Amino acid sequence: MIKKFLSALAVSLAAALPATADPLAKDVFGRTPGPTGGAPAAIGFYSKGCVNGAMQLPESGPTWQAMRLSRGRNWGHPELVSFVIGLSKAARQAGWQGLYVGDMSQPRGGPMLTGHASHQMGLDADIWLLPPSSLQLSPAQRESISSVSVTNAKGTALSGNWSASHMAIIRAAARDRRVERIFIDPMAKVAMCQQETGNRAWLRKVRPINAHNYHFHVRLGCPAGSVCREQDAPPPGDGCAEAAEWIKNRLDPSRVKPVPPDPDYRHPRSYRLSEMPQQCQAVATAR
Repeated sequence: MIKKFLSALAVSLAAALPATADPLAKDVFGRTPGPTGGAPAAIGFYSKGCVNGAMQLPESGPTWQAMRLSRGRNWGHPELVSFVIGLSKAARQAGWQGLYVGDMSQPRGGPMLTGHASHQMGLDADIWLLPPSSLQLSPAQRESISSVSVTNAKGTALSGNWSASHMAIIRAAARDRRVERIFIDPMAKVAMCQQETGNRAWLRKVRPINAHNYHFHVRLGCPAGSVCREQDAPPPGDGCAEAAEWIKNRLDPSRVKPVPPDPDYRHPRSYRLSEMPQQCQAVATAR
């Protein structure tokens, strides 16, 4: 039923823009003030998609605050909003007041004016690694304060900011059946590999990546009723050896073999609206 609705929407709105008009998708999605109606559906792929029927994470709640409100990125598929609120409650059980929530998606998803390549289907959320000192921050304060790094400057050791609570929160996220992956700095992954003494299955979802020492990135799988493509499953095993290799490479950069850039790669911010999935073109231009 949802697929039929979205297909009909795509057909009926295909002429919403003149044939000669083909703006950058980021300019259309990035300046759309509100969501579409209808049944929630993630469409496309994490780095080339959109979301129909998105829900806004309230700016504040008893166990969370959305940060950088000026960006208008506290939107997502209802499953993501539900997940974030649930994780914020788990954070309180782990000893924090709750969570500071960074970027999720725009009201209709799609490429953003700045920043992320992904976060396009309403299924990605950045969670700050800063334990909240207050859940009564003003909008101005949410623009000015910053998160903290859980590694040293070189990324070769943990900083004093890492705690058992960080691990408990990430473990709770990874054990949620809706979560497909969690991205975090490899040093944090190595630490969790060393510190886990029980069931290690959840570690498989935690994937090492650079530029994630101030936040961790949670990605949900495609919810029921969506028209989207998930990533391939993570490799078998807990992934701890891979994370350890990242740290060895940081300690000795000569171990890293140069990889030529992909001549065909384009950042999603360069996509034209016509290059997006047809259903996303309709979502972007719906009135």
